[in-house]
Amino acid sequence: MTNFTTSTPHDALFKSFLTHPDTARDFMEIHLPKDLRELCDLDSLKLESASFVDEKLRALHSDILWSVKTREGDGYIYVVIEHQSREDIHMAFRLMRYSMAVMQRHIEHDKRRPLPLVIPMLFYHGSRSPYPWSLCWLDEFADPTTARKLYSAAFPLVDVTVVPDDEIVQHRRVALLELIQKHIRQRDLMGLIDQLVVLLVTECANDSQITALLNYILLTGDEARFKKFISELTRRMPQ
Repeated sequence: MTNFTTSTPHDALFKSFLTHPDTARDFMEIHLPKDLRELCDLDSLKLESASFVDEKLRALHSDILWSVKTREGDGYIYVVIEHQSREDIHMAFRLMRYSMAVMQRHIEHDKRRPLPLVIPMLFYHGSRSPYPWSLCWLDEFADPTTARKLYSAAFPLVDVTVVPDDEIVQHRRVALLELIQKHIRQRDLMGLIDQLVVLLVTECANDSQITALLNYILLTGDEARFKKFISELTRRMPQ
């Protein structure tokens, strides 16, 4: 009989059961929602490392992580099983962070791989019953309705490659940035001189921004072209 000497006996007992393949399979067959369970080939259960490091290099750890193949055999599904003996108001967000970490690790060695489904599950046996907090991370926002709209749709895209120049020059203090970065890969920027003069005359950028802009043009082109460009730009500027 195993004696648990850890300071977290709840976790130790939970892991001793749920890291066992047959036990984990029973757990998933019983507790996974039917539509998700039907996607999983539980014969392919594989225990994975559940420790991650996030972008700030802080340890990020989930209790148990299993991978399974899909029934179609094309891709993977991961099941994160987190154990909690106390309620946590931000548990849903924590599970989402675990899920994102699993996705990131999955695609690290091949950026072309599609993201895997990650199913986060919480096993709870705290003193407060029933579990008091939503496990939908979107409910943690002050405005869940707007959060659902934002995170269930494509994110806003500013694609200057398809915006007409005549429209870009109306974009006030971001016009210079957008115009130059749209055309920076062109071999000849001389065609932008007239528009740049108008923007510079209307003071659409401060001195440090203009300096940064000119340095950018120099760094991304060749010196001869840059000198010609600056000479023509200076000539066109009102005295």
